Amino acid sequence: MVPPQRTKRPQVPSGRRGRSRPPRDAAASAAKAARDDGQQRIAKLLARAGIASRRDVERMIADGRVALNGQVLETPATLLDDLKGVTVDGKPVNRPDAARLFRFYKPPATLTAARDPKGRATIYDRLPPGLPRLIPVGRLDYMTEGLLLLTNDGELKRQLELPSTGVVRRYRARAFGPISQDRLEALSEGITIDGIHYGSIDANLERRTGRNCWIELALTEGKNREVRNVLAHLGLQVSRLIRTAYGPLTLAGLEPGGVAELQREELFRLKQALK
Repeated sequence: MVPPQRTKRPQVPSGRRGRSRPPRDAAASAAKAARDDGQQRIAKLLARAGIASRRDVERMIADGRVALNGQVLETPATLLDDLKGVTVDGKPVNRPDAARLFRFYKPPATLTAARDPKGRATIYDRLPPGLPRLIPVGRLDYMTEGLLLLTNDGELKRQLELPSTGVVRRYRARAFGPISQDRLEALSEGITIDGIHYGSIDANLERRTGRNCWIELALTEGKNREVRNVLAHLGLQVSRLIRTAYGPLTLAGLEPGGVAELQREELFRLKQALK
């Protein structure tokens, strides 16, 4: 059988969505510089230090795990110049190191978490020794494999995860069941499943062998189990799911379980593209 031809149509943009932005005036730029150089919310400072994401830091503060000079903090809105005197679970917080970002080929049957009550393997069981404390950018579910970014910088993690930055996630899915390119094309308009709306997905039928097929997908939201839920709604059973790219970063040169750090110049270009 002749493989279906890919439809020629605009792809989801590789960076921010193409929309014009009015230039920031000098006063706004000066105000931002003042905020960056002056006091900042403790949640942002702790995220920058790689303790956790801002949202997780807020939970930690609510749980009474964060203190300043021995006094438990009650609000994540506390403003500080730095982290001097701040402790988490009674341990002093070190000054943040320079931001680092790693590409990791997450194997299937691993959990994107620090630990699992059920005793299943986590990504930290698969990472080689000698790495700094790293937190994942987003998540891949237990059986999904492929590119997972890891960083020591909670603020960089947040920027990469925000849907507003328009960072494209690319996947390849092996699935069983009948599907047409026309039905996949319709996903570009978005779809609502069980009350959850999924935004535009660029999906193309890569090849088909009998009732099995490979589908390429590109999306910018990355909601929980988005690809699996959407394809299941179309009547497909996903037997393998691989994230192949996150923005401009790919799996190139990585085998399952492999990890590689971005060079300083690569990281600088990536951070510039997020602004």
